[in-house]
Amino acid sequence: MVVLPVREGRGGASIRAPEARLTEAEGLARAIRLEVVHSEIVRLRTASAGHLFGKGQIERLAAAVAAHEVELVVIDGVVSPIQQRNLEKGLGAKVIDRTGLILEIFGERASTREGTLQVELAHLQYQASRLVRSWTHLERQRGGFGFMGGPGESQIETDRRLIRDRIVRLKNELEDVLRTRALHRRQRQKAPWPVVALVGYTNAGKSTLFNRLTGAEVRAEDLLFATLDPTMRAISLPGHDKVVLSDTVGFVSDLPTQLVAAFRATLEEVTEADLIVHVRDISHPDTEAQAADVAKVLTDLGLVDDENRVQILTVFNKIDALDADAREAVTARAGHDAVAVSALTGDGIEALCEQMAVLLRAGSRVHDIHLTHGDGRKLAWLHQHGEVVARADESEGLALKVRLSDVDHARFVAL
Repeated sequence: MVVLPVREGRGGASIRAPEARLTEAEGLARAIRLEVVHSEIVRLRTASAGHLFGKGQIERLAAAVAAHEVELVVIDGVVSPIQQRNLEKGLGAKVIDRTGLILEIFGERASTREGTLQVELAHLQYQASRLVRSWTHLERQRGGFGFMGGPGESQIETDRRLIRDRIVRLKNELEDVLRTRALHRRQRQKAPWPVVALVGYTNAGKSTLFNRLTGAEVRAEDLLFATLDPTMRAISLPGHDKVVLSDTVGFVSDLPTQLVAAFRATLEEVTEADLIVHVRDISHPDTEAQAADVAKVLTDLGLVDDENRVQILTVFNKIDALDADAREAVTARAGHDAVAVSALTGDGIEALCEQMAVLLRAGSRVHDIHLTHGDGRKLAWLHQHGEVVARADESEGLALKVRLSDVDHARFVAL
């Protein structure tokens, strides 16, 4: 059972229609194979500090829980620990909020050691704030000796201490992950290959596009958060012998702060990209709101400020799902910073590859480069990644004028 609380007279932070938000919440529930037997929007004049909903609303929801034999109620919003406890008593069913639901999805999707660590850390941080529930076993007092806790330490205090200790250990392990990723990034920066990162709202078609461009078989389903752990493959683009393409975790509105912090190591792959390809499901009724959510995450990562601006190419994906008029309108919107494609059918993929190549070469300048006669490998690299506009033979080697982007020039210097 999915319930969306909406404050009357205010839209909140979301610019989506309540019906669209409810549909997304149902999709999140189905993402972990929950059967949604009932869903509704509950409008609130004011939110009750202790119960969230009013007494009459809780009675009505409790009747729906009993009628549909509901075992789990998903509240698509923020529910405090005390509200969760009271709602479970009032509804007679287990209650989780949006953060808890997304954490469950991520916990099921994580497949690598890193992803598992990130999810566990986020889950523990979430649980640490909810150890205020008056479960019987948490209220029992017990004595303690030495490191097991002082006299009279309650079980809830012990649980909090154990969670804090585990969080510290997880953060230390993730610091190792950060150092390893940073090392890999430095190695990639020395390599003569630009990096393109695919980002977008969850289920926008990133993995399908990734598979179309690389010929890989990354999991691509009509499923929210089908991809969690970043995947990288090499592709060729016009004028670029090799480009590293990265598929990243999908974004979602109101992503729990615990997950944003925990997955920062993964998202830092995006911060190191030479080009960001923002994949949008242009057929989705909430495509503009989804794009705004992605832009917010990119801003939070410092990718779209004036000092650290990474080039962004927008991909209007799923044009195959549009009717002829809508498809024509979307195609007309495309330009130097946007391309209309269907990752499913392959329409527009060639134009996308050409535009990615153009943007990777953008900002190029002519550099004076001197090579020795034995630098054949470097000369070949320059022909592959730049434009040799002048060449003069000298007694000690070659004097070249080569048009290169700043990124490629930095890579050449590191060769």
